Amino acid sequence: MRTNPVKAKLRRGEPTYGTWLSLGDLFAARVMARIGFDWLTVDLEHGAIDWAQAAALFGAISDAGCVPLARVPEGNHFFIKRTLDAGAWGIVVPMVDTVEQAQIAIAAAKYPPTGNRSIGGGASNLNFAASAGEYFAKANDEILVILQTESPEGVAAAADIYALPGCDAIFIGPNDLRYRMRQPDGTFPTDEEHEAAVQEVIRVGKQVGTPTGIHTFSPEDAQRRAAQGMQFLAIGSELRFMTVEAERIVQSLYPDRDSQDLARY
Repeated sequence: MRTNPVKAKLRRGEPTYGTWLSLGDLFAARVMARIGFDWLTVDLEHGAIDWAQAAALFGAISDAGCVPLARVPEGNHFFIKRTLDAGAWGIVVPMVDTVEQAQIAIAAAKYPPTGNRSIGGGASNLNFAASAGEYFAKANDEILVILQTESPEGVAAAADIYALPGCDAIFIGPNDLRYRMRQPDGTFPTDEEHEAAVQEVIRVGKQVGTPTGIHTFSPEDAQRRAAQGMQFLAIGSELRFMTVEAERIVQSLYPDRDSQDLARY
């Protein structure tokens, strides 16, 4: 059975770099899986991607030698079971604000007696080049469970959440964190306030020994966060790569034309 190199890197304290797949396109995924990223995360939370598409993407990514992950729509048993049975090597769980939410997600990703994941599927063991029995016996050691901190409540509960057995890494969604830090009148946090929350996540992660990460929008930002001790680092998405380059070309052809700023995604 294949082992998960991203999980191994995180355990060794090394940074890992990847990107988000938002388009749900098989051709794009096959290309991206050969670029050299450590992992690719298929965005099932915000992407219009069905289960059959997801399974095809996970298979294409793993066959290319890259690690297929998925951000699930919600951290419950149903979504996590379906995602892992479709062949993902790990999950990114959004909006984890409490210890209880974290425990539910971790348990759903682990077979008994550690958790309550249901036995079944077929694409899961295929993507690990294993028999079904071998996969059932070893999956708990190879599946990545990454929990997202995206709110002041999540930051406040960080020490208890990050110390849970089975939490392999923490990932900050910077945009959601910024929006959920807004005041009742709609005022956004200052850059300094937002950065203080990020630094608190890094501090707690180091304190309890759990890797942390964040979504960035340039390799320079990712490397800066790695220098701060973060290990699970996303740079943009295939959609962003496409729109940034396309907008650069159009702007060079029509310098007076206003950009629609699609690249922010």
